[in-house]
Amino acid sequence: MKKILITICARGGSKGIPGKNIKMLGGRHLIGYSIKHSQLFKKWLEENNYLVLIELSTDSEDIKKTAEIYGLESSYMRPAFLANDTAGKLDAIKDICITTEGKNQMTFDYIIDLDVSAPMRSIEDLIKGFSLLISDENCTNLFSVSLANKNPYFNMVEKSEKGYYVLSKEKNQILSRQKAPLVYEMNASFYFYKRAFFNEEKLYLFDKALIYEMPHESFDLDHEIDFMFLEFLIKNDKLSFKL
Repeated sequence: MKKILITICARGGSKGIPGKNIKMLGGRHLIGYSIKHSQLFKKWLEENNYLVLIELSTDSEDIKKTAEIYGLESSYMRPAFLANDTAGKLDAIKDICITTEGKNQMTFDYIIDLDVSAPMRSIEDLIKGFSLLISDENCTNLFSVSLANKNPYFNMVEKSEKGYYVLSKEKNQILSRQKAPLVYEMNASFYFYKRAFFNEEKLYLFDKALIYEMPHESFDLDHEIDFMFLEFLIKNDKLSFKL
């Protein structure tokens, strides 16, 4: 039986929006959406003969207590060196993976991370994304994206060596938006990994990665206005999918 670890990573020291991970949104704490999604996805995976564990990675007792409201209890506490502003999330995921494997005397086949600050996903998204991952023997990971509003081949600029501003893809300049290659924004909603991904000494997201393009609106909540916008969409039933 294949084994899967679902991780929910929620650091306590958010600078942009203090207390972001447990901020109320649409009648529930923000972390509650990802816990709900993890529980529903776990049920589907178990119906398809996977063994699934859900683990919370946090350095905050307040976040732990809030997660318990939604049925997720955890004895793991993220080490301080993985909870500062410069720590990488991949290292935090690797640490809770290794810790959970040791505690349960097992090795996972897949690790699935649901980002708390990007809850705009559906169970159908998770199922389709996971199906893409397991259908490709050579890929190491998959992450969710949205079609980018701006395109570096057409209307994104950067500073050149001469100090002036040029198209980011100047050598491939294209004069029509319709002719520009498709580019995508990482919307941060979910990341799927095969276990071998974390065996590498240097963790890098784009070695042999696949994408899952969201068929609906999806963005992460980095600023207060993002919360306000999503709150409006939820309260006025304007989302095109069930959150």
